Amino acid sequence: MDNRAIGYLDSGIGGLSVVKQALKQLPNEQVYYIGDTARMPYGPRTPEEVKKFTWQLVDFLMEQDIKLLVIACNTATAAALDDLTKQLPIPVVGVIQPGIDAASKATSINNIGIAATQGTVNSLAYYNGLKKINRNFHILQLAAPTLVKIAEQPPKDDATVQRLVTNILSPIKNSDVDTLVLGCTHFPLLAKFIQEAVGEQVKLVDAGASAVNVVEQTLDNFAIKHENDNRQIRNTDKYFTTGDPETFDQLAKNWLQISSLSVQHVDILDGKLITVE
Repeated sequence: MDNRAIGYLDSGIGGLSVVKQALKQLPNEQVYYIGDTARMPYGPRTPEEVKKFTWQLVDFLMEQDIKLLVIACNTATAAALDDLTKQLPIPVVGVIQPGIDAASKATSINNIGIAATQGTVNSLAYYNGLKKINRNFHILQLAAPTLVKIAEQPPKDDATVQRLVTNILSPIKNSDVDTLVLGCTHFPLLAKFIQEAVGEQVKLVDAGASAVNVVEQTLDNFAIKHENDNRQIRNTDKYFTTGDPETFDQLAKNWLQISSLSVQHVDILDGKLITVE
């Protein structure tokens, strides 16, 4: 047993889609989450810059004494997973390989779409991973950075959101894919609009949610599960943001369906993240 928290990081609130699944699947595990909203989005940035920012988030979480790290961001996973896995003394789970595995099992006609940030698309992480499994997969990649911005904003009326999402995903709708990987953890926040935009015949694969299965297996493998008698575990969860804590709190409570959260602002000073009381 290990009663320390699991650390989650993302460029903003998108990683909360991973946390939401973790709260359902691993209810006894404590959550420490850091969202780098001040420097969001990561998608248009260079891999080197994404890696630097990711390490700053990781260093912050490591100072909180986490037992396992989840890179709840596809762009950061593509840029930094290998480096983090080699250098950190704790287990590290990314979101891309679980998404690859889930998509390869979901498709029935070998036609798979990938909707992601520009950085993830450029990395070819999903493309190469899927081709490694089956060279006959036909893969359509679509960079959809505007979806990140929509997800990070306070809710608009559904009709406006649907119109925007449908327009962005028209290349997917007009293709013959039967499976679409939500290759950015922000995108599940818009899942109902995405499903409507691409059609009910297309299976959506939530890469972040799939990663929670790997987290669960990793907890077992390393014998670091939290003990099961902590009924008040949610009261000890902590959420941090480099952006506006009130906006983060509003969006997070709405998405996680939790009435009260502990949200703290984090300053970025000379490349180091520092909590502000």
